[in-house]
Amino acid sequence: MTGQTILIADDDAAIRTVLGQALTRLGYTVRSTGTAATLWHWIADGSGDLVISDVVMPDENAFDLLPRIKKLRSDLPVIVMSAQNTIMTAITAAERGAYEYLPKPFDLNELTAVVARALDQSKRRVRAPGVDDEAERLPLIGRSAAMQDVYRIMARLMQTDLTVIITGESGTGKELVARALHDYGKRRSGPFVALNMAAIPRDLIESELFGHEKGAFTGAASRSIGKFEQAEGGTLFLDEIGDMPMDAQTRLLRVLQEGEFARVGGIAAVRANVRIVAATHRDLHQHIAQGLFREDLYYRLNVVPIRLPPLRERSEDIADLVRFFLDACQEEGLPAKLFETPAMQRLRDHKWPGNVRELENLVRRLAALYSDEAISLAMVEAELSEAPEFENVATSAGSLGDYTESYLSEYFVGFGDDLPPPGLYNRVLAQVEVPLINAALAATAGNQIRAAELLGINRNTLRKKIRDHNITVVRGLTLNS
Repeated sequence: MTGQTILIADDDAAIRTVLGQALTRLGYTVRSTGTAATLWHWIADGSGDLVISDVVMPDENAFDLLPRIKKLRSDLPVIVMSAQNTIMTAITAAERGAYEYLPKPFDLNELTAVVARALDQSKRRVRAPGVDDEAERLPLIGRSAAMQDVYRIMARLMQTDLTVIITGESGTGKELVARALHDYGKRRSGPFVALNMAAIPRDLIESELFGHEKGAFTGAASRSIGKFEQAEGGTLFLDEIGDMPMDAQTRLLRVLQEGEFARVGGIAAVRANVRIVAATHRDLHQHIAQGLFREDLYYRLNVVPIRLPPLRERSEDIADLVRFFLDACQEEGLPAKLFETPAMQRLRDHKWPGNVRELENLVRRLAALYSDEAISLAMVEAELSEAPEFENVATSAGSLGDYTESYLSEYFVGFGDDLPPPGLYNRVLAQVEVPLINAALAATAGNQIRAAELLGINRNTLRKKIRDHNITVVRGLTLNS
């Protein structure tokens, strides 16, 4: 539709010129200014069908202006642009009622498409809760176009209860996204409960999710409340959903369809008032084709997908991530460090099979092991060369599985057709767990983050097991105390 008036506010004359010419060619009437005061004067006079404004203006911040615009002319769509491309910029834009947020430098075709949508569609804005200055420390970092897309999707979801599935390689930060959706969403006053499907024995997953009644199975000495009830009024994060067994998938599907469930061994219906956020590093389409994942459950979960890009697709974010990790090292008592230019370039060139998690581990290791204030290229090369390739770790994962299967086969052979005596789980666990942990730590040169990923457990769980079993971790070697 042509003939509509667009108000542009940006203190950069070049941007005003480029936008004005592009929008004029499309048939719009354009008025542009370099100050927030003039923009507000036009809006107060009833001028304009749409506003495009930079966030940082010489006389007033657009985020401060937005509430006044919404109060005076609630139907006026406002598109904000900013070079301060953090997730909090996107969240604040949504919270203040902006129609859309676009990072600078912007894509002109994308901007004109957003303009067309804003003018043609009715108002549809999602507000997020207020944010404070400390929220800038939210460790979702990246100014790349790929991360800006993630931020904008997240900002639109903050005030909703829509089910979300987060996909991405291991180490990309899927739980961080899930936590941000909760912490800045309307359920933030409720609990955030996480369950990693890969870290729970398959026969215990239903009990973990839905709880159980006393006597429901051997060892169920009392009623237990599951994760669904623990997350009442909040968010339930189901990590590694691709590892959920089929029986549990069926029960989860029923909960999503009916909004209620029964504890294992019980018949009473329990209402489920939770928001579901799921995550996986697996290809669920392939799992569906192999009969390992229910197609109907996939479509129930995949209401809004968020794909987290691997670090190799956003190497321009590495410098910001490194600064964040170095700051964290200082807070932990390590001396201040900086990366020399060649060293930083080497980080940008690395493929990062372990993604952000691998980068964090490398930065922490460099900060801890080297006394020099400046991290050199030689130091980075030395640490990268000592780190085992993830392909080798994957091979080790296969050997761990073979070890476990072989051990259990030998264990059961001695009993013939009779069942082993009671307490099988704890006895086998005690004899298998330590060598499994040792093998994982050896395969990852003592890297506890990678070892936890290899074992399919949370790294905090691994640290606890290392303490419980008195396992001493040495660089490249593990020993039992």
